[in-house]
Amino acid sequence: MRIAVDAMGSDTYPAPDVEGAVLAAQELSEQIILVGNKALIEKELAKHSTGGLKIEILHADEVITMEDKPANVGKTKPKSSMHVGMNLVKNGEADAFVTAGNTGAAMTIATLFTLHRIKHVKRPALSSIIRVTNDRTVILLDIGANTDSKPEWMYQFALMGRIYAQRALGLANPRVALLSNGEEETKGNELIHQTADLLQGTSLNFVGNIEPKDMIRGEADVIVSDGFVGNITIKTLEAMGSALFNLIRQEIKQDAIATVGALLARRAFRKVYRQIDPFEIGGAPLLGVNGVVIIGHGRSNAKAVKNAIRQARLAVAGQVIQSIAEGLSAGPISEGHG
Repeated sequence: MRIAVDAMGSDTYPAPDVEGAVLAAQELSEQIILVGNKALIEKELAKHSTGGLKIEILHADEVITMEDKPANVGKTKPKSSMHVGMNLVKNGEADAFVTAGNTGAAMTIATLFTLHRIKHVKRPALSSIIRVTNDRTVILLDIGANTDSKPEWMYQFALMGRIYAQRALGLANPRVALLSNGEEETKGNELIHQTADLLQGTSLNFVGNIEPKDMIRGEADVIVSDGFVGNITIKTLEAMGSALFNLIRQEIKQDAIATVGALLARRAFRKVYRQIDPFEIGGAPLLGVNGVVIIGHGRSNAKAVKNAIRQARLAVAGQVIQSIAEGLSAGPISEGHG
């Protein structure tokens, strides 16, 4: 398996991107292609022991920053590490592409300039894989690619999410739910009502509407929303997790007895932190484009990059792209409708 990694992706590139690639090459024994400024990558690689590892470098002249506008980068930076890496996948020279770079740019380049959409896909969807109770994971999509959605798109999000949960996350019959403001059928807006009616008539294991509190309890495996709601949801979850730990840390520092208790409970705190740490997952797929693309946080560290590469490996091994193509060609929504 050959996995291309955007060495110029993270906020502090190329250090975490390169270190994460080295860790992945050590643990997974796959071929890693680091894409980006060759001189910078070589300098960073020299800091690590790479003997016997399958790591190569492919130079890319340009870098897409977080400040670049997604609508412009497709044409203005055609030699970027994102373009070069995704073209490797398009041309069959790599099996997947991993980036911690500008999410909007990654989606634009994948959709319009390199990989393009899988046949029958109306709109690609950004996803997030979230750890919930008892180390279960749920996949939430869309989290920002499509602010306004249609029921037919939401059906496809559900199908693609179900396939990813089956093929990459190992869930035999994942439960699919719509993120709403109540579990009753009468709750939600018109989009939720129409999508629920559509999903009821499919072979998906649709369990109805779900509230955020039930999502966190792991009462569904694939959570579907439009990009506006999904984006707010994921940002709220991340902010609350960080705020909660900061609040606990502040209170512990102000109380001597609590400090002793915290030392005794350090092991439990670490387990809880791992449960909500997004770097334990590393990245999540851009579903609907004709190739495996895993997108991570801009603030990714080496552990996050390594785990994002692991997600790419799971997606390739599970033949997610082929399964989505087959699922959509046989689904109730045909091309030319919706």
